[in-house]
Amino acid sequence: MDLEAYRERAETFQVELTREYYRHFAGLQADFPLEAVYERHARLFAREAVDELRAAAAAAPGGDEGRRRRYLLAFAVEGFLGQATRGVEAELARREASLQLIVDGAAIGFREAATAQASEPDRDRRGALEAARNAAVADSLGALYREGIETQHALARELGWPSYRALTEDVAGLDLAALGEQTEGFLAATEAAYPEILEPELRRVTGAGLAELRRADLPWFFRDADADASFPADRLVPSLRATLAGLGIDLDAQSGVILDVAPRPTKSPRAFCAPVRVPGEVYLVLPPVGGVDDYVVLFHEAGHTEHYGNVIPSLPFEFRCLGDNSVTEAFAFLFDHLIEDPGWLAAHLGVEDSAGRLAHARAQRLVYLRRYCGKLGYERELHAAPSLDGMEATYARRLGDAVGVPWPRETFLADVDPGFYAAKYLRAWALETHLRAHLRERFGASWWAEPEAGAVLRELWAQGQRLDADELLADLTGATLDFGAMVADLGI
Repeated sequence: MDLEAYRERAETFQVELTREYYRHFAGLQADFPLEAVYERHARLFAREAVDELRAAAAAAPGGDEGRRRRYLLAFAVEGFLGQATRGVEAELARREASLQLIVDGAAIGFREAATAQASEPDRDRRGALEAARNAAVADSLGALYREGIETQHALARELGWPSYRALTEDVAGLDLAALGEQTEGFLAATEAAYPEILEPELRRVTGAGLAELRRADLPWFFRDADADASFPADRLVPSLRATLAGLGIDLDAQSGVILDVAPRPTKSPRAFCAPVRVPGEVYLVLPPVGGVDDYVVLFHEAGHTEHYGNVIPSLPFEFRCLGDNSVTEAFAFLFDHLIEDPGWLAAHLGVEDSAGRLAHARAQRLVYLRRYCGKLGYERELHAAPSLDGMEATYARRLGDAVGVPWPRETFLADVDPGFYAAKYLRAWALETHLRAHLRERFGASWWAEPEAGAVLRELWAQGQRLDADELLADLTGATLDFGAMVADLGI
């Protein structure tokens, strides 16, 4: 295989796909021609290409060339599986967009129902919305989710791996057994403190304690609408600009970063980052609405944007656009964590008494972390199982035990992200905790107002994802990725 030619074609595919994603979700075009992009680049993901890249990765000399070949193989395998399941994904998207639920005698869109549930103060109404969504997943979408995952499992075996889990471990370089030990340790270490941290915030926001809590109440709990008054829409973008300025970064002077804040009727209601060309064309897209959730989402996506926008242009494609996404997610979490930093809240939003906000953020983060620990345990079993039959019970048990609420079985296949992305989120949370501690130790509690801290971040961003999360942390501090740091960070 001509690896240089493959790299050029792969980057062209990535640019075209991400540009279509940006244009659709920014409200600039109605269609999202995913299948057409894949068809133009079908050779990239042919079985022959996967086999040749697998051989090239196995014969790699080590060092950066070895990394590049491993990242290319992961790209090709993901595309090979994506080609086979794109019809299922397209049909899922079509059904989700058109599906109507009947709740209390009124019709509501399937996707709209999730947003409505998060904004619904009435517990019974929240329960009715979730029950209707779960029924629709089971009746109208469940067979498609099953087909997609069964196809992934069959293709993993066809490619020569014993399971989809084994394929992911090999191609992505994930040690899921070791990560499982870390997550089980985190669950055990936080078990006793969990009710104590969660109970007061649950009662304040939902009116129910942990014993009465239902899964349907969690979106409303996470929403924490009472905090919105402290997070006005007219401060959303200015607070981001000011934060970056404190780090020595002029957002408007970054030629490769395009801030898209124009209102459009069909624009995504959530901020997102679209790295079309890294680093020369990176879009930060948002509808400036306001509220605490919008701040968290915007700053999260700004973390991605600054990472991609500061990559050295001469780096190979694999290091600019591929690699371990735990790294870019860690930078995103580093920025969205500012929305629970008392010094940042006082400096940028004038919030002097942030104790309530911090208590809620702490409780919410603990729920998220425990949920993802349970989710990873479930997915490790799911993707190594000979059959999907009976996995509903495993899903409900794993998630229910982790979060402390009865968990619905209907979403046991809908609540699964490709490529063990749950593992990447967990590793990102751990890396972010270590990175934030490093910045605080070097530059003080207000590291986000120090240009020298910005210089450190730009040095890290410049390398794209050449290093994985473990390598980056070892290179920066000599430490290992330890979930115990997250336990300590939560004050447990």
